[in-house]
Amino acid sequence: MRFLFSAHYKVISILKTFYLTNKATKHYLNRGLNKFAITIRHKSRLSYRDYLVKRSKRIAQMANDPLVWIDCEMTGLDVENEHIIEIAVLITDGKLNVLAEGPDLVINQSQETMDKMNDWCKQHHGESGLTAAVLSSTITTSDASAQILEFLKKHIPKKGCAPLAGNSVYADKMFLKKEMPEVVDWLHYRIVDVSSIKELCRRWYPSIYETVPTKNATHRALDDIKESINELKFYQKHIFIDESIINSAASKKRKEG
Repeated sequence: MRFLFSAHYKVISILKTFYLTNKATKHYLNRGLNKFAITIRHKSRLSYRDYLVKRSKRIAQMANDPLVWIDCEMTGLDVENEHIIEIAVLITDGKLNVLAEGPDLVINQSQETMDKMNDWCKQHHGESGLTAAVLSSTITTSDASAQILEFLKKHIPKKGCAPLAGNSVYADKMFLKKEMPEVVDWLHYRIVDVSSIKELCRRWYPSIYETVPTKNATHRALDDIKESINELKFYQKHIFIDESIINSAASKKRKEG
């Protein structure tokens, strides 16, 4: 915006340089150009003020923009060779209140694929019952993708406005981009990674980190999502400053000033 108004002044300067041929022309042209410059300055102040008002309103609206919580269980972490075997999705508002609980789906994979899992996956997916559920499932990856996208479009009709959220959710996003790209395409390009906040808490607030609630670690998608939301609620309560405190301090400072 400021660049635009700067360009106007450059135009004025060029006109003055190249089109002033005599005193009369200079007199009348200067009058017109000065009026034009005053108008531009006035409009620039109004436009910038309008911009600040609109920006403030937008920030207030964004506070309640939804978050899409997705957790995937995979046959491993190698994006090129492994596959999603379970996926669940929840939608919360900006205050982390659950607005809608979406599909919780087990995706079929072959016995050969499951046999290739590493020891960790074989143990934990076997103990949780996920391995058996995968082998008996009739849901394909494309079926799961279609159901999730339908759910997202129903509750978030505007494309590209809701970030993906979860623990180490960048890994989930990589698998989604490979196997369910239409789901990723519907979401905002940003993510809310609870694990990043956890790492900062561990470094900056070690005493608070020691009190983070222990997770059950069932390694099932829906359970993991709910625990991720509860973990972020914990950080919200114990680390992030309540907005009412900030507003109160700002109001006090204005009165003192």
